[in-house]
Amino acid sequence: MKATVATVFPPQCLDCGGPVADSGALCPTCWGEADFIGGCICDRCGAPLPGLAAVEGEEPLACDECLATPRPWAQGRASLVYAGSGRRLALALKHADRPDLAPALGRWLAVAAAPLVAPKTLVVPVPMHPLRLLRRKYNQAALLAAAVARAHGLRVLPAALRRQRHTPMQDHRSVEDRFANVSGAITVARRAQAAVAGRPVLLIDDVMASGATLAAAAEALEAAGAGPVAVAVLARAVKDGAMRHDSLGHGRAA
Repeated sequence: MKATVATVFPPQCLDCGGPVADSGALCPTCWGEADFIGGCICDRCGAPLPGLAAVEGEEPLACDECLATPRPWAQGRASLVYAGSGRRLALALKHADRPDLAPALGRWLAVAAAPLVAPKTLVVPVPMHPLRLLRRKYNQAALLAAAVARAHGLRVLPAALRRQRHTPMQDHRSVEDRFANVSGAITVARRAQAAVAGRPVLLIDDVMASGATLAAAAEALEAAGAGPVAVAVLARAVKDGAMRHDSLGHGRAA
């Protein structure tokens, strides 16, 4: 049956639609443009850092942004850098009506998020406002969260968080404006408060730039008694000229 389906509908590259050997894969060109994150990373947001990965027992590394902006969550991971194929796939999932991408992208995210999974972890997506959800028809973070939960055998609470205020899009805003835009906009739904209290939470979103939306969601979860909260995103926006920080917090140019 699979052979028949593959003959009629041959597998296509997730990004460009070109032929590939297996479904849910990238062609060689798009694979070369996908910057998967591994090795030396910021333990708070998952951003790649130059140098060698931290050795077990050493103090985790942090990027410049996480040193300058304290994060209201314990740890973070990201699957891809928000550039090249990673950027195109994240945008396609979010804006191009491509929910079919979520299973494959969610599996990639599940691999990146594996170090954050603890016993009884709940998987919670960053929410969309109902008006925006009505227009888009799906919450891409919820689709990714479902795939991550499925991969690790975890419980997902797709409606644990709610947007109580319709906020403008974060694109093209300054960091300060992004945090102000979402401040107090996210709360834990009343029916989910008992479920999240005292439980570790893995918070899922598609892209992290400033971290403002994730911070608002993490603060809402912590206010409801959840914790520790960890975050995992499909793609992490990074700046050129990133710095690596040693255990004393001193920066070295990349």
